[in-house]
Amino acid sequence: MNALLFREIKSFFGSLMGYLVMAVFLVLNGLFLWVFDGNYNILQSGYADINPFFSLAPWILIFLIPAVTMKSFSEEIKQGTMELLLTKPLRIWEIVMGKFLGAFVLIVMAVIPTLIYVWVVSDLSLAGTHFDWGSTWGSYFGLLFLIGAYTAIGIFASTLSENQIVSFIIAVLLCFLFFVGIDEWSKIGGSWSGIIANFGINSHFKSMGRGVLDTRDILYFVSFAIFFLSATIFKIKSMKK
Repeated sequence: MNALLFREIKSFFGSLMGYLVMAVFLVLNGLFLWVFDGNYNILQSGYADINPFFSLAPWILIFLIPAVTMKSFSEEIKQGTMELLLTKPLRIWEIVMGKFLGAFVLIVMAVIPTLIYVWVVSDLSLAGTHFDWGSTWGSYFGLLFLIGAYTAIGIFASTLSENQIVSFIIAVLLCFLFFVGIDEWSKIGGSWSGIIANFGINSHFKSMGRGVLDTRDILYFVSFAIFFLSATIFKIKSMKK
């Protein structure tokens, strides 16, 4: 599995993909947070607060992560190398985890440079004011789990078609559904609204952003990723028959 993981990372940085993903993520965040006028602009908000980044990042990642994962298995299926991959001395779950971790590591590497935002904003805080470190680190942990959830969806979507664009669209729609769709549905759910919201990514991401790492939120994200990775394994097994 480690060999496949390193192969995936090497393939990302052996082409423009890895550098492009990091550049797009950092440039878009930088423009919205520091340059463009609007609700996300930290300098215009009047608060030494990094929350605009955590409100913006999930929306950028909804499109960026499917762009990274769309070729994971789609390309293997299209080029006919899927059968060759399955003949390697690796179990199917190891192949899936290698693909998953490769994409996950790439996105995390794109997120790491944003830690400079924390340093800048904390430095901007007025003397005598308290920068909310608990909420900031909780939001970063939440972002890591959100990345894992999106990546698991993207990997699964890449098994559904040999066309990378189709895989990309399916992944974006599924990410949108679980991040926004269920959250919006819960607002008209009446007495069931709380239960419905718990099935969505957004409520758990916001919960971790409060600075308290609730085991229920962690369990949700882990179970979510396991579900889609298991669905990926099942789909690949059906191809093998």
